[in-house]
Amino acid sequence: MVQQVLFIHSAGPQGEQEGSWGLVQYLRNELGAAYEVHAPAMPNPEDPKYENWKKRLKEEIASLDDGAVLVGHSIGGSALLKFLSEEELGKSFAKLISVAAPFWGIDEEWKLEEFTLAEDFVSRNSLLPDVVLFHSIGDETVPFKHLEKYMENLPSATIKKISGNDHIFQEGLQELVDEIRRG
Repeated sequence: MVQQVLFIHSAGPQGEQEGSWGLVQYLRNELGAAYEVHAPAMPNPEDPKYENWKKRLKEEIASLDDGAVLVGHSIGGSALLKFLSEEELGKSFAKLISVAAPFWGIDEEWKLEEFTLAEDFVSRNSLLPDVVLFHSIGDETVPFKHLEKYMENLPSATIKKISGNDHIFQEGLQELVDEIRRG
């Protein structure tokens, strides 16, 4: 049976060689035929609105079988964490993997109210599957302090600190492939 992987991309342009494109291609190549990596186009990625992304997430997740792996890159990780902490879906997932996700509301520079986690997020995170958080130590786009804030709010999450300063991972991320294969 083919393992389903739902990949939710970053904000910004998503054409060839832009945004999450390289990471998606890398996953498809490295994971091979045993995995189906579905990376839907999210609505208006250059000006993302949570309500539109939420609607698309509902549709995409409804089409998955139990046991799928969910991967979110940058704002895609933020959107998945918010969505899964608020929605009762009646499905089980192998895990949720977030790569370089911003923690909205961490400070004045990072205010995007509609993507900000609910105040009671900590008490709601029992709705989340196993969570794995990847973040580059020197990420200049979404600073490492965002991962530290997630660590405070998700103490049961597995943390994967990546050396270097990559945020886009156009050349791929082998540790992510390994984590998906661990199911």
